[in-house]
Amino acid sequence: MIRARTQGREAALKVLYQVDLRPDLSEAEVEQALRTEARSDDAVAFARELVRGTRAHMPEIDREVEEIAHNWNLRRMAVVDRNVIRLGAFELIWRLDIPPAVAINEAVTIAKKYSTKDSGAFVNGILDKVLRRHGREAELRQAPADPDADAEGDGAGEPDGRGEAAGADEGEDA
Repeated sequence: MIRARTQGREAALKVLYQVDLRPDLSEAEVEQALRTEARSDDAVAFARELVRGTRAHMPEIDREVEEIAHNWNLRRMAVVDRNVIRLGAFELIWRLDIPPAVAINEAVTIAKKYSTKDSGAFVNGILDKVLRRHGREAELRQAPADPDADAEGDGAGEPDGRGEAAGADEGEDA
């Protein structure tokens, strides 16, 4: 069974993908999509927070990602990768209640699940740079080994130096 926060992140990605392709999507359509994609009230609530926060900070996130991703224009990135990065960056910068290792690991896992086999490493590299820019890299070393570190237990490993988060194997429910 997929945890509510993981399900919420996946639902948020799907909605951000839709908003990216259809910027005129109404709030009612966004809400309907959230309810369709997430199966529990907790997942819907978490997804709603992520979508609203990511959309509210999207100009800042996009500017930062373009500065970090040398030679990559956001519009040239795969739509899924672009929105996984936006979602992960929002969590790293504005959701300080979520351990950085959890945010990165979940983003890498979701990128592998919904995009290409190389997307996990790409997303990990960008989010690691976002993390370092905001001075939160020390939190990776201090992250508890307990998989219940995120309020609901999304668990995460540290980036392992190969461009991927430890424990983010394909098909694994984070």
